[in-house]
Amino acid sequence: MKIAILGTGYVGLVSGVCFSDFGHNVVCVDNNPEKIAMLERGEVPIYEPGLDAVMARNVEAGRLSFTTDLARGLDGAQSVFIAVGTPTRRGDGHADLNYVIKAAEEIARTASGYIRVKKFTSNSVFGTAITPALFTSPVSLDDAIARTITSEFVDKNSAQTTFDSE
Repeated sequence: MKIAILGTGYVGLVSGVCFSDFGHNVVCVDNNPEKIAMLERGEVPIYEPGLDAVMARNVEAGRLSFTTDLARGLDGAQSVFIAVGTPTRRGDGHADLNYVIKAAEEIARTASGYIRVKKFTSNSVFGTAITPALFTSPVSLDDAIARTITSEFVDKNSAQTTFDSE
C-alpha cells in the first residue's frame, strides 16, 4: 500500500518510517525544503534513538521517500495521514488546529477523483476513492475538517463528496 504522510515532525516522521518498515511504500511530505533535503541526506532532524538506521534501511529498500511536492505524495496513495503541528494557542492553551485545516484544504485542492469522508469515534478519515486521509485529531474536528474538505474539493472539481458517520 502507498501511504502519504503530511508533516515530518515526531509523529509524521516516526509513523512514516515505521509504516515503511512494515513493508508499505511511504512518501513523507513537508513544506520545509531544508528539512526534506536533510532527510534525503539521511539526517534525522528529531531525537528518536535508532530511527536513523530504520530510516536508512527503508530508503535503501525504496519503500521510503521525502518530498515537498504534495501532488507527488498523493499520487497513487491509498492512505494519507496528516501529522502537522498543533501548537498551543495563546491565551486559552488549546491546540491551534490551523495547520490541520490548511493541510485538509491543500489535500482537497490537490486530490483528484472523489473524496470520501469517514468519521470515526477517535479519528477523522478523509480522502479520494483510493486516497483516504487519516487525521489523528479530536472528534470535535470531524465536522470542521469534513466541511473544509467538502467545500474545497467540490469547488475545485465539481465532484462528488460523501460523508460516512461510522
